[in-house]
Amino acid sequence: MRTLIPALLLAFGASAGTLAQAQSCGSGGGATVCLSASGSANNNQLNWTVNGTVTRLEVYRDTDADPAGRTRIAVPATSARTYADAAANTGTPYWYWVKFTTSAGSYNSGSASATRGTSCAPTAVSPWISANGSWTQTSSATVTAGNSAILGPQPINGGSWSWSGCGTSGSAREQLITPAASCTATATYTNACGAKTTQAFVITVPSAQTQVFPNPGINLGNTLEAFWPGAAAPTKALIDSIRDRGFKTLRIPVGWDIHSTNGTIDPAFMAQVKQTVDWALADGLYVIINDHYDLGWFERNGFNSYDSAINAKLINMWTQVANTFKWYDSDKLAFAVANEPDAPTQAKTNVLYQYQQNWINAMRANGGGNAVRWLVIQGPNTNIDNTLNFGKNLPTDPANKRVVEVHFYDPFDYTLMDTDESWGTWSAFWGYNYKVSNQFTNRNVKAGSDESLIDTQLAKMKYFTDRGIPVLIGEYRAGVKPASLGLTGSYKDQNYRSTTHWNKYVQNKIASLGFSGTAWVIQHDLFHETTGEVLDWYLLDSVLGNSELAPISGL
Repeated sequence: MRTLIPALLLAFGASAGTLAQAQSCGSGGGATVCLSASGSANNNQLNWTVNGTVTRLEVYRDTDADPAGRTRIAVPATSARTYADAAANTGTPYWYWVKFTTSAGSYNSGSASATRGTSCAPTAVSPWISANGSWTQTSSATVTAGNSAILGPQPINGGSWSWSGCGTSGSAREQLITPAASCTATATYTNACGAKTTQAFVITVPSAQTQVFPNPGINLGNTLEAFWPGAAAPTKALIDSIRDRGFKTLRIPVGWDIHSTNGTIDPAFMAQVKQTVDWALADGLYVIINDHYDLGWFERNGFNSYDSAINAKLINMWTQVANTFKWYDSDKLAFAVANEPDAPTQAKTNVLYQYQQNWINAMRANGGGNAVRWLVIQGPNTNIDNTLNFGKNLPTDPANKRVVEVHFYDPFDYTLMDTDESWGTWSAFWGYNYKVSNQFTNRNVKAGSDESLIDTQLAKMKYFTDRGIPVLIGEYRAGVKPASLGLTGSYKDQNYRSTTHWNKYVQNKIASLGFSGTAWVIQHDLFHETTGEVLDWYLLDSVLGNSELAPISGL
């Protein structure tokens, strides 16, 4: 037998004490269920309380207060305490019951009535995004991977918010997001009378083009940047040989100031650089031109304070270069502002980056291909640790086509050092399998300076590629120790073999991390400087990352 006890109890106060918002209770089988209902523009919302143990709940609805003929519309879980009737017609009064079952039988709550409203209009929502430190009224933005944006729709006061997508959560109106990929965030605003408004925010994260310059790459060293007499001019035969051996990228160090008079670059020298670039591009190579050491007028100026005269000289020089190459392919020809700027502190790096920011702005304003050309900026000293310690906050680029450059000669005592100093001694044998045990053991690199050092140091630069900023290892190379150091016989050979291992290991590590790399090569080193003849096939193959010589055992 069904027991119906339509008792009205527990009004919620004078302002809310309408029939639709009061609780209506029913008891039976040791349990009591009290039901309330309220209407909004979106649905009729039911809420109930349960005292005692119930084993089943059912929700019924009718268009009058008589339970005869009512219809079951839901069977919620026994733990449920709410139900939203979104199928209710607007303007129609409905009566609701919650039927509950206990071990003794089935019973009903009292009835509760609600009407889905028609007069509650949704509130207009205005989308606002802060993606660069200032607020813009927009529903879309581009955010570089690893950077953050704030979504802050309005109205500021009244109602409530809910979110989904792009890592949003909670009910705060403003949402800080750090998207790793393109996504859409949706904000839902519910006003005071229950009407809902949704607003989508479309966030675009450009895909990271981390390997801008294809590997392997090589330098045209001690040529167009040479400030001493006797350096041979580049030839087409040399550039063709570089291409034919399998290199994809050519870094061309240039000394512009040493070929200038009163700030004007010698037209004949500019034409020589242009001819070399033309040969390389015609051969399908990617090309990077920089301002190299150039007697240190820029990168050895101290960076103690900003100097407007140095800045003017930098911009004047590079504007001439930019005008010469203005319409060249913006993806295959890149500009690099300097080589190894000496800025080993945070204060000096700040000054360096001020010059580099001005340079980027000038190149973009030059127009043509320079508005979107890849621009290479150097970290302090092009040193990995200095760049991570002082140079993470890179100059900005409106075209988002900047590359950060560092150089790699670790461990220095092995790759470049040829004399013993008070602070350290040179070493000749690098690599776990290339150490010697009988003679010259003091010339093994110290523990921790083998392959694991390469892995650790280069991986640090993923800080930038993880944020969509490409990395160029602009110089790297292990040099063979000169005969004057006294290595003889198999030990001299072991040093040579060890350098092939270092070169191949580093080139392959650069490529595997998604970086670009250009090995340091000078005249009459791997190639004859005019004919392009290969002078050392073993070292060439190691620099290409193709092969290495196995160690001599038993030394």
